[in-house]
Order: sequence, then C-alpha cells, then structure tokens
Amino acid sequence: MSEVRIAAEPRTEFGKGAARRTRRAGRVPAVLYGHGTDPQHISLPGHELMLALKTPNVLLTIEGLTGGAELALPKDVQRDPVKGFLEHIDLLLVKRGEKVVVSLPIQLVGDVVPGGQVAQTEVEISVEAEATHIPESVELDISGLEIDSQVLAKDLRLPSGATLAADEDVLILQITDASVSAEREEAAEAAEGAGEGAEGEGEAPAE
Repeated sequence: MSEVRIAAEPRTEFGKGAARRTRRAGRVPAVLYGHGTDPQHISLPGHELMLALKTPNVLLTIEGLTGGAELALPKDVQRDPVKGFLEHIDLLLVKRGEKVVVSLPIQLVGDVVPGGQVAQTEVEISVEAEATHIPESVELDISGLEIDSQVLAKDLRLPSGATLAADEDVLILQITDASVSAEREEAAEAAEGAGEGAEGEGEAPAE
C-alpha cells in the first residue's frame, strides 16, 4: 500500500470563517482522533493531500504534531459539492500491526460471456487488514461466468492478509441475459409512453 508523509500545522481558530481562511491559504482543516486520545485539530497542505487521496485507503504519516509523527487513515473526506475541492477531512490514528476495517473498491477483470450483461450491485467490500498493509482493491475475474451466475461476498478472492468483514451472503453481481434485459427496457419504455399518451388525452382543452 501507499504511504505518504505530510506536514500538519495546529489549528487554534474554529468555525466556518476560520475554515474558509484556512482553505484560502491552500490548506485543508482536519481532525485527528483515535486510541482514546483527545482530538487534534490541524490543517494539511491542500495540493499534497489531494494527490495522496487519489490512492484508496492511503496511509498518511502526519508530521509536525506535538507528540511526534503519527500514522493515520482518512475516514471522512468532505468535498465542495459543486467545485469538488477539499473542505475537511477526519483522520483515524492507527498503529503498525493494528488491524482496521476498510472498504476496498471491487475491480472487475476479464470479459463477460457473449450475450451476457453484468449487473453489479456492490462496488466496494468491507475487509479487515493490517493498517500498514491495506490492499488497494479486490479483483473479481468475470471471465467464464455463465448467464444467471451470481457472485456473493464469500466468493471473492481477497488479497493476502485481508479477511472479509461484510456479510458473506451479500450479492456482488450477477450475469444476466442481455437480450432479456433489452426486452424489459423496451417494454418499460413502451408502458411509459402509453401512460404519457393517456395523460395527454385526459387533459381538458385550453380555452
């Protein structure tokens, strides 16, 4: 897994106004918590943090803290809903050798069988792994899966060192018949069109 060193600065001002000033200075407000310690209010360099967060479950070495450097995992990342810039981040303190539960993206590999279509219901899966050895993703090979096949959480081949933390019977995906799916879509569109036509006929003429 990826490990990134990043320098923190303490925050002494709070509230929306203080947060805006922090972001204008190119930094992101953050809270560091865990292991029964008091939360530490800090700020992190925005550009470096944005680059680090491109790696799922990146391990951060937070430097510049009063008690020395600490390891942390991103737990809650808040972004501006319109512009997408980082607004705030919560960081969970971890120790080397400690196990944590994280969500890993499910990466599909291989080609679906001819005439088949992938209906994926889960794009992430919860696993338990060492905080310093978190895999980046879980690969799921769909080649060879026949139509009407299902893949449950217990069927996933997890990376070394990771164990399943989700319900083992959670449906990840199924292979459906593409022709049947197309027929259902056409029938749904036809029914929708008929409903709109009936509504139009029932409208009173304009005076």
